Amino acid sequence: MTVQTQLLAKAQLLCDQRGVRMTPQRLKVLALIINHHSSISAYELLDLLKASEPQAKPPTVYRALDFLLAQGFVHKVESTNSYIACCVLGHAEHCSQLLICDKCGFVEETHDDELAKLLRIKSDQYGFTSKHHVIESHGVCHKCQQANHD
Repeated sequence: MTVQTQLLAKAQLLCDQRGVRMTPQRLKVLALIINHHSSISAYELLDLLKASEPQAKPPTVYRALDFLLAQGFVHKVESTNSYIACCVLGHAEHCSQLLICDKCGFVEETHDDELAKLLRIKSDQYGFTSKHHVIESHGVCHKCQQANHD
């Protein structure tokens, strides 16, 4: 079973458990994001979706993205106005750090339970209840660093 198949199956299972509907269109958008292997904009998604659904319009993609974001299946990369698939669906203490390469645009998602704990403690100190955390770190990925040294 591929990673994509596992993520899609897990997303469907979580939808069933939560009593929400994973429509074929939502599943298709999630599959496109997973297959992209990097961040992707809504309009890039629309172009890919039109290959199989020529009638697709921007609201189609945005509604699917809203659902996928609400379920925690994708993350919005705020600084680039793009989306990536979550690699740990259904994680209770969800804290993602997005490592964003400013040269090639690659986005890597990492998780750190200790960081999540520290953020929760800090939030609690201010009487704030956090639902989730997404931290964006910009820099240069290993691949681009190696290319500069060659």
